[in-house]
Order: sequence, then C-alpha cells, then structure tokens
Amino acid sequence: MAFTFTTLKTNIADFLNRDDLTAVIPVFIELAEARINRDLRHWQMESRSETTFDERYEDLPDDWVETIRITVDDKFEVTLVSQAKMQELRQHDDSGGRPRHYTFSTGQVEFWPSPDSSYSGSMIYVATIDALSNTNPDAGTNWLLETSPDVYLYGSLLHSAPYLAEDPRIQIWAGLYQEAMTTLNNTSDAAKWSGVGLVMR
Repeated sequence: MAFTFTTLKTNIADFLNRDDLTAVIPVFIELAEARINRDLRHWQMESRSETTFDERYEDLPDDWVETIRITVDDKFEVTLVSQAKMQELRQHDDSGGRPRHYTFSTGQVEFWPSPDSSYSGSMIYVATIDALSNTNPDAGTNWLLETSPDVYLYGSLLHSAPYLAEDPRIQIWAGLYQEAMTTLNNTSDAAKWSGVGLVMR
C-alpha cells in the first residue's frame, strides 16, 4: 500500500474512530512533523548546500536543523567554537582570512577570520523533512511516510490525545511512537556505519 497524505489522514481517523476531525487532523500531522524533525536523525535527512563565503555572517539554509560539517575550498574543514571562544579569537586577531572557525549568532553562521575574499563553501547539514501538504500534489508523500508510516501515524495520534481529552491514550501513542522512532534511528546508524571497521584480506 502506498502511503500518502490522504491515506494517512484516513488512517488517523480510523484509529480514532472519528469522522468529524477532517479540519483538525492536518494540524495533528503538522505537530507530529515538528516533533519528528526534533527527534529523528536519519541519513536521508542529510543535505548539502554549496555557496560562497564572503561575509562575516552567512545565512543558514531555510530547511536547516543542525550542522554536520562546513568546509572551505572543498578541503579545509571549519570547526565549531562557542560564542565565548569566537569573541576571544576576535579580540586577539580581527584581521580577515580564510575561515577556520564558526559559531552561531542571531540565527546566522559567524566565521573567524572574516572572509577576506570570496571562498567556495560547502555545508553538510541535517534538513527538515519535506512537509506533507494537502494543496501541493508533489508533497503528497515523502521518504519518511513511504518507509516508516508508523512514525507519522503514532506521532499524529499522540498529538490528537490532548485535543480529544483522552489522556490515557497519550501513553499508548507515546510508547508506540518512541519505539518506531528508536528503531528508525538505529536502522540509520547501522546503515551509515555498516562498512566501518571491515578489513580487506
């Protein structure tokens, strides 16, 4: 069975045994997506942004969740430091150069040294999952709904419980959601590290 936004809404209504929640079920799904983006760290969420670093402050991608790695000129890794360390570096030397460190400041990436010219930059980062949509046919599904519909289903049901004042069901949905999430995260880790440590003979 191919899972889509439409079938997900139908399944949620069936699990709740309610046919009067058409307007609010999409809200349950949106709330589930917000939590999933906080809880899930899957290799399929990884994305790459190729850009130019030529300012002290650079904007983050719109779908950014967290940074994995930043490189300059395809080979020099830029390392993360605290804001306190960034201030210390600037007090010691505020001249420009190739960025070697970064921190997060007011929703942007701050580099030190500040770029003294245009540098080819690359950021590998965790991106939000493409949101499901009722109005955009291309967003009727995504990789997570196709591979792990239980995460979407139980996450949405979990957010339905407070709305329906069914507190006893919160524990049920929360347990099933957490089990599905743990399995998905573990599966991703196993896939990413499956070849590490093998010795060719």
